[in-house]
Amino acid sequence: MQEKNRTEIATLGEFGLIKHLTEGFELKNESSKYGVGDDAAVLSYPADKQILVTTDLLMEGVHFDLTYVPLKHLGYKAAMVNLSDIYAMNGCPKQIIVSIALSKRFCVEDLEDFYDGLRLACEDHHVDIVGGDTSSSLTGLAISITCIGEVDKDKVVYRNGAKETDLICVSGDLGAAYMGLQLLEREKVVLKGEKDLQPDFSGKEYLLERQLKPEARGDIITKLAELNIVPTSMMDISDGLSSELLHICTQSKVGCRVYEEHIPIDYQTAVMAEEFNMNLTTCALNGGEDYELLFTVPIADHEKISEMEGVKLIGHITKASLGCALITRDGQEFELKAQGWNPLKEKGN
Repeated sequence: MQEKNRTEIATLGEFGLIKHLTEGFELKNESSKYGVGDDAAVLSYPADKQILVTTDLLMEGVHFDLTYVPLKHLGYKAAMVNLSDIYAMNGCPKQIIVSIALSKRFCVEDLEDFYDGLRLACEDHHVDIVGGDTSSSLTGLAISITCIGEVDKDKVVYRNGAKETDLICVSGDLGAAYMGLQLLEREKVVLKGEKDLQPDFSGKEYLLERQLKPEARGDIITKLAELNIVPTSMMDISDGLSSELLHICTQSKVGCRVYEEHIPIDYQTAVMAEEFNMNLTTCALNGGEDYELLFTVPIADHEKISEMEGVKLIGHITKASLGCALITRDGQEFELKAQGWNPLKEKGN
C-alpha cells in the first residue's frame, strides 16, 4: 500500500472516515430522497416501475489481487459488476450501497483511491452512492456492494424467457478480460521480488483495460430501447459465455446452437492466446469477466439487430431435445459445457 502521506484510519474513526470519503457526493436521481448521513437511505420509486436489487461480494485473494490491481481500478470495477447486473435485467441503475472490511495495512489514502474509482463509475452511469458500512478485517480487503435500479413493469427481462427460433446475440467481444488476467498473472510471477523492474505491456493495453476497467453495457440497453426491442432473455457475461448461455437454456427449457465463426474476438485477444498456446475459442467461451450482454430476441427482430452497432448474432435457440451445442468452423458439433470460473470450486479439482 501507499507509504507517502499515510493517514491511519483510526485517526478518523468509522463515522469520520465515511464522512471524509462520501462528502461532495451530490444526489442526482429523483428516486434518491436521502443518502449518506443517517441510519438508512430514503428512496422513492414511481408506481409504474419494478425495483431491481443486486449485490456482489469481492474478496481479496479470491476475486482480485492487489499485487497488480490499483485500488482506483478496483473501486471502478466493483461498481461496474453491480451496474452490469441491473442492465442485464433491462433496467437502469440508480443507487449503490458500499460496505468495506479492511485490515490495518490500509490507510485513508488507499480508501480515497478506491472511492475515486467508485465515484468515476457512478458519475459515468448517473448513479448515487447512498450509504454503506466499514469494518475491520483480519484477512485482507472485502468489498460488498448493493445496487438498486428500476425498470418499466412491462420491460423487465429474465433468464427464463428464451423461445425456440429466437436469435442469440452478444455485445462487444469476448475473451479479452481473461487474457488480460493471464498476462497480469504471468508478469507477477516473472517479476516476483524485482521491485525496480516494470513490465512492458505495449500493444496489450486493450486486454489490461478489459480486465482492470470493465464497462457495464448501459449503452446497449439504451440502443435496444430506441429500436423498441425487448429481449426475451438476458444475462451479463461474468462467468463465461458457455456458462451464461447454459443458464438461459436451462431456465428457459430450450436448447441452442452457437457458431464458432460468429463469436466476436478482438485481435489482441487472438495474439495473446497464441502467445500462451491457448485455444482461442475456449478462451472466448469460458474466460469470464467480460461483462458484455448475452440476450435473445425474436426472429422478427433480425433486421433491427443486424443493424445494431456493437452487437453480434452468434446463434439461435432450438428445442430442448436438441441440447446445447457449438458448431465449429468446419461444421462439427460439440456439446456446450460450462467451464467458466466457479468461486466455490476447490483448487486442484
